[in-house]
Amino acid sequence: MSTVVQPCARCGARWAVHGAPMHWCPRCRGVLLSPGPVDAPPERRNYRWVARKPEHRGARAAPRPHPGPAAGTPRYTEIPRWGLLDTPAEPGAAPASRLDRAAAAARKLLLWTALTFALAALAELGRYGILLYNRTRLVDPLLLRISDAAVLTFAVLAAVLALLAAVAAVARLIQLRRAAYARIGGRDPRSPRALLLGTLIPVLNLVWPGVFLTEALAGRDDPRALRVIRVWWLVWVLGGLVAVAALCWRSADSLQAKADGVLVTALTDLLAAAVALLTVGVLNALEGRDLRGRTRISHRLTVAVDPAVPVIAPLHRTEQPQSTAAARQEPAAGDNTGDEAGDREQEEVGAK
Repeated sequence: MSTVVQPCARCGARWAVHGAPMHWCPRCRGVLLSPGPVDAPPERRNYRWVARKPEHRGARAAPRPHPGPAAGTPRYTEIPRWGLLDTPAEPGAAPASRLDRAAAAARKLLLWTALTFALAALAELGRYGILLYNRTRLVDPLLLRISDAAVLTFAVLAAVLALLAAVAAVARLIQLRRAAYARIGGRDPRSPRALLLGTLIPVLNLVWPGVFLTEALAGRDDPRALRVIRVWWLVWVLGGLVAVAALCWRSADSLQAKADGVLVTALTDLLAAAVALLTVGVLNALEGRDLRGRTRISHRLTVAVDPAVPVIAPLHRTEQPQSTAAARQEPAAGDNTGDEAGDREQEEVGAK
């Protein structure tokens, strides 16, 4: 038995070589590879094996259809519009920085801060109601502990949320200032550190935040946004002064002063909630939105004037010529109705 075989490239059958090598497989008419030993290593072969399904080896390949008569050279009647569409892969989005993440959370943090300050004000008003009730009656100790816990919890939570919201709002302000100066082909002259310190340091933060917000309107003539910023600035300064007054009121020794300090603290919390809501409105105004966050639609007013040429020309009554009036005879006594009808008809014709 010959140890030299020729594998078929189509069906995989191996045919023993007896004499001259063959070119076509007797089974499927596939191409026979060059002769080689049965157990030749891969480096001595000039072909490679391809894995096939187990049932493929024994199956006979379907006979190839005979080509029909040539139909001539293929041609196009117009320029073909089909082709391979190789769309380039879109570059992956850059990972968001800490500034972007903080700016994205600014609106939610401000809303939660406003809600927490409102709850803190309600807790202070509840405390004041208990003080009024305690003037004539005894108060249950459990109610006092609940009131103390509510006041302390909401006060601490509101302070923490206010600090986080302030940092997030400054991050959003940095983005808006960069975009505003980029529109006019410039660069923000203030560094992020200066913006952060000028907003968070006490006493300084009564003046600089309004300046920073006003500068964010660079290159824009938006009186509504400027009006919102001024209102926010006024409420911001008023809230700071009331907060200082509340701290001073807390240090009083008399009971009445302490009770009044509870009311002042509730007023401070309400002003802080208003400042948080107004801050959301200011950010919306800087983004070109209204106070509710909706896209602002600009209205264009035009002056309405009358057309230069009237669309419908006015109608003028034409006078009857004198020759016609002289030629007409006086009507008879019984023909008054016909003459009047003729006169009206002439007047209508003349008007037309």
